[in-house]
Amino acid sequence: MNFILYAVPFFFVLMAAELIADRCRGVSNYRLADAVNSISTGVLSTTTGLLTKGVGLVTYAFALEHLALVRLPADSVWVWVFAFVLYDFCYYWLHRMGHERNILWAAHSVHHQSEDYNLSTALRQTSTGFLLGWIFYLPMAVLGVPLLVFVTVAALNLLYQFWVHTRHIPKLGWFEWCFVTPSNHRAHHAQNALYMDRNYGGVFIIWDRMFGSFQEEDDNEPVIFGVTTPLASWNPLWANLQFYVQLWDDARRAERVWDKIRIWFMRTGWRPADVAAKYPMSKPDLSQFRKFEVPLDSRQQWYVGLQFGVYVALGSYLLNLERSLPTAALLLGWGVVAFGLFVLGVALENRPWAGKMEVLRLASNLPLVWLAPLVGLWPASPGIWVGLLSYSLLSGIGLYCCRQRLTRLAS
Repeated sequence: MNFILYAVPFFFVLMAAELIADRCRGVSNYRLADAVNSISTGVLSTTTGLLTKGVGLVTYAFALEHLALVRLPADSVWVWVFAFVLYDFCYYWLHRMGHERNILWAAHSVHHQSEDYNLSTALRQTSTGFLLGWIFYLPMAVLGVPLLVFVTVAALNLLYQFWVHTRHIPKLGWFEWCFVTPSNHRAHHAQNALYMDRNYGGVFIIWDRMFGSFQEEDDNEPVIFGVTTPLASWNPLWANLQFYVQLWDDARRAERVWDKIRIWFMRTGWRPADVAAKYPMSKPDLSQFRKFEVPLDSRQQWYVGLQFGVYVALGSYLLNLERSLPTAALLLGWGVVAFGLFVLGVALENRPWAGKMEVLRLASNLPLVWLAPLVGLWPASPGIWVGLLSYSLLSGIGLYCCRQRLTRLAS
């Protein structure tokens, strides 16, 4: 059973409830561009995962077959409880190393880039975690945890983490001592020096208490969310590439070959001395902190929001039919989603070339109608032709209205 797929509607219901709570309490924890960017990275992550999750599953299955010390039964309750706790222990170390090593932070940093903190932040996930993340779960295979049990507890662990991404729930008393809560996870998402690199647990906070990485949320030190090297972009593709590009640039500029290699595996923030001297990087003064923002006309925001809904639907479609779709269809679907979210990110940043990119995005629906049935993404149907062409036409009208509005405002 795909728990994530069935949970998607509840995610959006709970986000709507959080927006209502915002309104009732007179606060504003959501910004459209930030929420769209967070959910975009989530959609991109899940669609990428349809193509890459085999890396983790194949390596786990191989280790289970050839390295397992014992074979635990999948029909035993204690095995499920053991696996659930063990998975969170492994997750703790993956998460901790994700903050402490450059190459792992390059993947994990996506989740921390939002300068807001709300339930949409929970959906902000990496698309490159599959590269190395699987290594940390191999102990479960060695100890004989069945593949079905592993996959299920992994999904349950991820689902648990959704609810802790909110500012509306205060400290929860004794619960704080054992479990990850909104309070101690808010501290985890902070860029304040007090909270940096703390509270790594997914479900259980006891690992942090045991290994010295716990920090309680302090009422005298308000949390400032985000990363110390701001993303300053609404583009989900750049969100996934930003830190890799920074590491690559530093490695390329380093004079010593050893520095070019070890920079990827050094502690987060380490840079070769010669590179740091020639290309210094300043950290923002948190006392003067301002969230990244690009002013947008309300019509633009509505337009992007409605277009974004199309890609959420397409991502859900791919997730629902992943087992029946051929690889070529999944590749095409991923390409459509990635390109569309990229263009919407450009629109949210109000780039000078955003209009041309949007016209190109809408025009790409014409070859898509022809190509999609050929690779099995969806069946050939006159209804789909009419639907896509109507969508493109209506979107074109909406885009024209937005541009006319902006022209009048500029004059």
